[in-house]
Amino acid sequence: MTTLKRRTAVLVAAAMLVLALPRLAVAQDGLSAGDTAWMLTSSVLVLFMTIPGLALFYAGLVRAKNVLSVMMQCFALTCMVTVLWTVYVYGLAFGDGGGLNDYIGFGKFFLSGVSVDSLWPGTAIPESVYQMFQLTFAIITPALIVGAFAERMKFSAMMVFMSLWVTFVYAPVAHWVWGGGFLSQMGVLDFAGGTVVHINAGVAALVLCILLGRRAGYPTTSMAPNSLVLTVVGASMLWVGWFGFNAGSELAADGTAGMAMAVTHISTAMAGFTWMLIEWSSHGKPSVLGVATGAVAGLVAITPASGYVGPVGALTIGLSAGVLCYWGANGLKRQFGYDDSLDVFGVHGVGGIVGALLTGVFASSALGGSEEGLNIGSQLGLQAVGVGTTLVYSGVVTFILVKVVDGLIGIRVTDEEESTGLDLALHDERGFSL
Repeated sequence: MTTLKRRTAVLVAAAMLVLALPRLAVAQDGLSAGDTAWMLTSSVLVLFMTIPGLALFYAGLVRAKNVLSVMMQCFALTCMVTVLWTVYVYGLAFGDGGGLNDYIGFGKFFLSGVSVDSLWPGTAIPESVYQMFQLTFAIITPALIVGAFAERMKFSAMMVFMSLWVTFVYAPVAHWVWGGGFLSQMGVLDFAGGTVVHINAGVAALVLCILLGRRAGYPTTSMAPNSLVLTVVGASMLWVGWFGFNAGSELAADGTAGMAMAVTHISTAMAGFTWMLIEWSSHGKPSVLGVATGAVAGLVAITPASGYVGPVGALTIGLSAGVLCYWGANGLKRQFGYDDSLDVFGVHGVGGIVGALLTGVFASSALGGSEEGLNIGSQLGLQAVGVGTTLVYSGVVTFILVKVVDGLIGIRVTDEEESTGLDLALHDERGFSL
């Protein structure tokens, strides 16, 4: 009986070893199941930020006659950017550009070389997961710009412009910072997209809304949000999804990802609280729109710093974002009179600049950051180069692309279509039943 038990135990152990061999082989190849699981989750969270998060956030802020138009734009961009990314944009952003690699990538068209066995270099995750994670960033960046021209841009022009913008603006800037281009080689720090996403989208939004012109009746006609309920729901989704955005950018389930999640939450809460107090003191009452917008400003500002700073840096960045983005969305816009419909530049442009610059300060280990021996003055200079380069490049190329599209098909809806509302005029649908 004892012999039989021993033989049975040996057979069971042998069977378990045979079953485990494929897993052991994968582990030897460097794949981490934990890291991969976290990155799959992060990719879903970042996609969740655009649809439904950003779509709902913007839908609540526009007038009722335009609620479907902004949701349609976010949804359609998700589809179009995915197709372009698969065909060639991933290759431009993360391919090897050879002699031009300082400026642009090449290859990987139609995701060639991205197989079930290939890992992203320097990580323990599949390249298929890495490209999916990066795709969600490429989706939300042009979707952010939608808020600047809400209620007055032709849908056809938007689609053509965004296809060009993702190709000639987003892909090169992503390559400069994350694909081995010249900004990363210089040492510019951007953990999760202060330059690539927020400054890039913010300055493009500013250029586009200025060239497009103001909405009819702005600023004398009331253009109150149609549903702050939708906006708060969308902002809440953005807050939750942003953990994938920032903590996911570590590309691993480790302590840095944990701290990135923590500082993201701290900065967001601080910025929302700060905006609320400023508004409360200046207008006598706190508003739900103010605290929600402030929270988004905190999310934006901590993004480039999230993998480098500690709690003190997060509090300071959140406080700075609350103050400066409030000014950007109110004082700056009023001073110059441009119609940035949903304050894309005031929140994402200004917040991205604040966060990118303060990364150069609070990344230092002397101030609780992760970078040992960081020279704050030198790093601030590098951060300023990254900010300035993105502002100039995105601004100039966006200007050119808008002019090209306007010359070809026109970019603005007619006065009658704007008065009717884009939901009916462009999509023959209503967001709400009468």
